[in-house]
Amino acid sequence: MNKNLIAVAVLVTSAFTTNVFASNGEISFKGAIIPNPCDVTTDTANQVVQLGTIGVNAFKFTGDTAATRNFSIKLTNCPTTVTNAAVVFEGTGTGPVANDNSALALTDAPDVATGVGVQIVDAQNQVVKMREDSSAYPLLSGTAVNTLSFSASYVSTAATVTSGSANAVTNFTITYP
Repeated sequence: MNKNLIAVAVLVTSAFTTNVFASNGEISFKGAIIPNPCDVTTDTANQVVQLGTIGVNAFKFTGDTAATRNFSIKLTNCPTTVTNAAVVFEGTGTGPVANDNSALALTDAPDVATGVGVQIVDAQNQVVKMREDSSAYPLLSGTAVNTLSFSASYVSTAATVTSGSANAVTNFTITYP
């Protein structure tokens, strides 16, 4: 009899229990794919920005910059459906500096400099973090040429900078925020 009573009690209890799932929030991902994005002009799609040769004494503190050079990405044939563009710089090979996405890591080489990376700043004078949108640039549609201006500099990422080659490479993607 006790076995039957226990079985009935377990059955009744399980009928009134609900599964408990913890939920702390929800994330929705929204966006759009446009049929005809702006064209990057051929003269700015693949370019080399010469930062030059500088001495290690140009960097006294972590975060110091040197050898700033301007460059731009030009867009044309922008559709009327987009009014702004931003640029995402990815970094290639080593990507951003370890634990610091505000600078590109230098490419591997036997004699690579240490304690330094390459930092990109947009037209709003904001450091462009790797793998994040730059500030938005307003666009003119049609055949107008839209110039997205940037500058690049060496930036010290450590208290000590050592000499060596100082090259970095990045891919970029145009986004339409």
